[in-house]
Amino acid sequence: MRVDQFPKDIQPYLIPGPGGDLIYRCLNCQKEFGIRHLLYTCPDCGHVLLLYDTDFERLKKISGLMWRRIFDYRRMLNIPALNGIYRYHELIGPVLPLGAAVWLGEGHTPVVEANARLQKKAGIRFYFKNDGQNPSASFKDRGMASALSYIRYLLQQGYVSDVLAVCASTGDTSAAAALYASFLHPDVKSAVLLPHKRVTPQQLSQPLGSGAMVFEVPGVFDDCMKIVEHLSEHYNVALLNSKNAWRILGQESYSYEIAQGFEYDMAGKAVVAPVGNAGNITAIMSGFLKFHDLGIIEDLPRIVGVQSEHANPVYKYYLEPDPEKRCFEPVQVKPSVAQAAMIGNPVSMPRVIRLVEEYNRRAGRQKVFVEEVTEQQIMDWQLRANRNGHVVCTHGGECLAGLVAAKKSGKIAPDETAILDSTAHALKFADFQQMYFDDNFPAEYGIIPRDELVNAPELVCPDDLDKVPRPGLPLSGGDLSRFVQRIAEDIAMRLDLKKV
Repeated sequence: MRVDQFPKDIQPYLIPGPGGDLIYRCLNCQKEFGIRHLLYTCPDCGHVLLLYDTDFERLKKISGLMWRRIFDYRRMLNIPALNGIYRYHELIGPVLPLGAAVWLGEGHTPVVEANARLQKKAGIRFYFKNDGQNPSASFKDRGMASALSYIRYLLQQGYVSDVLAVCASTGDTSAAAALYASFLHPDVKSAVLLPHKRVTPQQLSQPLGSGAMVFEVPGVFDDCMKIVEHLSEHYNVALLNSKNAWRILGQESYSYEIAQGFEYDMAGKAVVAPVGNAGNITAIMSGFLKFHDLGIIEDLPRIVGVQSEHANPVYKYYLEPDPEKRCFEPVQVKPSVAQAAMIGNPVSMPRVIRLVEEYNRRAGRQKVFVEEVTEQQIMDWQLRANRNGHVVCTHGGECLAGLVAAKKSGKIAPDETAILDSTAHALKFADFQQMYFDDNFPAEYGIIPRDELVNAPELVCPDDLDKVPRPGLPLSGGDLSRFVQRIAEDIAMRLDLKKV
């Protein structure tokens, strides 16, 4: 739809131009830095940064109701840059011209309500937001679109050239980083570090297919992260992990889409997300706070972060009810099917602490919680979800297990509506499903398959069939007729079918 076909009062707002004044602000010493150079930590004290718009107040000149109309009308535009996360340009990348935006189809993933049977089993109404339908099949594309759009802007302005982007990953980050970097090749090249034999074959194939340089490193994700941090501090590289504040900015789109999808009514809603490096839950809180500040939403939804007991530093931190006595301590992770969340020392933990405090203060009561689940619960609930019409990854299973646990513990009320983050496509973690079906999980996972959830193919080849087709040797005539009849009869018997 063309701009001149929209109502006159909305036309000036539909196509945003550069505006605002973004700066990096240190969460520790509060010092501010310009965005012309790539920064990941404070040059003075070394702590993590967040991006702030020092001219945010200008957005309040537009009413919350008008902002709703702007975002809703933008849905109908056929402008690629506004089809993704930059529908919310004024909040995500206001200083960037639309010509810098990289859009590969990310954002606006479907929110699908669970069927009645699954909702009854969970004891609460809930939806999955299927972020596995992003281009690289995970939510990481939101932040990567933002980070690479910023790098593209720096390239266009001549501030940088020949960028080498690096990241540490358990799979999804590397896939997204390599994909988006390849779109800007040859100006941008990518290198990814993965923990050796800790990434599924499906996830390993993605950065390789996008042409990234892939390095496998002994240890776990935290070890890879230390290496890329060292590289970013001592060499001229662009860090693409969630330590990069532009990543957080892009992932805020998840909150905006949920709010828009529920017609900006967040009363009685709870958003459940897995917590690994803690960038996603940081972005979710930040996004809802901005919408609330502008009057776009009137209520802040409840937020529940979920961690496996095999990687639970954030959960342990919030076990202490007294904020003055809390002390963050990294944990040694154990193998987890929620592989992307198998992180013992999340780099965004300082952001989490700061934003949880602000979120609860703004809400007037505690609205952010953290729940812990077992590996058994993660796999069981993932399979239950997939048996009821969803395409849920292990982290989606972690969220559903967390929802059930949070309802049981009273962190979520039974009359609320929950939105669960299925962060990636289920096919990325198909190996774990097969391990469950084959009952060959290593003992440290603590997973025992439930008979009612196990599935396997059955060979149909009756003993009295003396001739069956083989590759290059098809049957014909009577042999083919007999083969079809006997196979059909056998299947009908197993399915207990009645003849017509």
